[in-house]
Amino acid sequence: MTEAWEPQIEPRASKPASRSFPIGLTVATAIGIAILVALGVWQLQRLKWKEGLLAQIAALQAAPARPIEPVLDGLSRGRDVDFTRVTADCPGLAAAPFVEMYGIIDGQAGTRLISACEVASARYRTVLVDRGFVPDTVTARPAVDAASKAPMRVIGILRKPERGNLFTPPNKPERWFLRDAAGMARQLHAAAPAPYFMMAETVTNPEFKDLVAAPLPTDIPNRHLEYALTWFGLAGALVGVYAAALFKRMRA
Repeated sequence: MTEAWEPQIEPRASKPASRSFPIGLTVATAIGIAILVALGVWQLQRLKWKEGLLAQIAALQAAPARPIEPVLDGLSRGRDVDFTRVTADCPGLAAAPFVEMYGIIDGQAGTRLISACEVASARYRTVLVDRGFVPDTVTARPAVDAASKAPMRVIGILRKPERGNLFTPPNKPERWFLRDAAGMARQLHAAAPAPYFMMAETVTNPEFKDLVAAPLPTDIPNRHLEYALTWFGLAGALVGVYAAALFKRMRA
């Protein structure tokens, strides 16, 4: 008996799965590119800020020092006096009590000595003066005589206290790691401290040679353009890798 013939219908060839548009890869790539570009833009913003800062520092090197009281009075009117060069009369500063703050200069760890100076501002009664830096290789400290009123005129630069981070050790009475005007003033029994620190340019202890005035960093790096180009370059490389992967996938 002859079997009935049944036509064989070949199934329609389906489009290989590998040729489907890679949505997940595209989304991941887009997110990566957005992050890299955002980092590059942020570095350009930092570049603009750093250039302004360096220009301000360069200008103040030759700027005449202004009496500190009018400058501090300007704070009540919302003025930013960061990096303003000022002068103050601080009787007895060479023998004044001080707190010790950790610092690093040119890779050398040490201590910055900070004392209070009375001022005749309308709002503030004292300003904390960073008298200078003593390396850790020196254990001696200047003599203290709270009763001393020896005249001393100090020229320095006003600076905002820096902000700490998660890695900044907590301040202790015997060792400070973060500038805290209110806290240091309490320890020094100084009334109504200004929220800025005066970084002394002039020598405050002529007889104690190991205390060196260090008002500004000796070298402020400015590599933000380099960092920005790096982020933008990585974004461009990611675009190239994605395009190559997509071309290979669609041709498979």
